[in-house]
This record gives sequence, C-alpha cells and structure tokens, in this order.
Amino acid sequence: MPTRPGIIIPAVPFASWADKGRALVVMGGLCLKKSPRVKTTPSASGRRNVAGMTTESAIKGFVFSDEKDASRYTLMHDGDLVSVLDYRDDGRTVALTRAFTVPTFRGRGYAAEVVARAVAALEERGDRRVLPVCWYVADWFAEHPEHASLLRTR
Repeated sequence: MPTRPGIIIPAVPFASWADKGRALVVMGGLCLKKSPRVKTTPSASGRRNVAGMTTESAIKGFVFSDEKDASRYTLMHDGDLVSVLDYRDDGRTVALTRAFTVPTFRGRGYAAEVVARAVAALEERGDRRVLPVCWYVADWFAEHPEHASLLRTR
C-alpha cells in the first residue's frame, strides 16, 4: 500500500475479529476523519471518544470488561487478555456459551474469576436469567449454589 514519505503504518496482529474491532475503535478515537467502521461520538471537548461499547471494572490488578459489541466478558491482567466468557443475550436470558483461558495463563483460576465477575454483573443488573451452556459454567454454578436463583428454569 503506497503512503506518503514519512508515514509509518503499524502492523498489528489480532488474536480474534473482536480484538480487531477493539483496535479499530481505539485507533478511531485518534483519527480526525470519521469512519463508518468505528463507533464513536463527539465529546464536549470536540475530540472523539468511544461510547457505550464496553463496561470495565478494575479490581486486584485485573480489568473485567463486558464487550457488548463482541458478546463477551473479558479478564485482562497487565494488558494481556487472560480469559474470555462468550455469551448470547436475547433480552430475557443470557446464555453463557464458552469459557476460555489463554493456554499460558491456565491453572490459575482465571476462568472461575471471569465467570464469578460476569455472574455478579448479571445479579447486579437483575433483569436477566442465566442459561449455562458451557460445561465449565455449569460446574461453576454447581459449586456455587448461592447463585442458583439466577439460573433460568425450564
């Protein structure tokens, strides 16, 4: 791709399409030109910022995010993605479909942490029931019967 002299285009590898979308959002906030691929809104200062795509909380050095555009909860530590919990939300029920921990971070309880934080967020929200599709999430609920009231009854 030809560029003007002095312009450097960084090559960034993406772990998934959702990560590519997140990078577009971050880079879109830096761009002055509007793009239909980047979801941004103007801020009071005139600069563009990202709006309503993720909800984050940082506890114990970890950043837990609800990436609504990618339908997943993520757990990051020191800028590294360590665990993901995919979901499908139909407006009444949230189906927790897949818990995944990056292989280099396995065995440290990160999957349990992302599930616990997702369940806490859903309990706080109070308007959804949970359907544990993933075997790991079903086992987590079996080990934590105090959260059984959140499960969808058939």
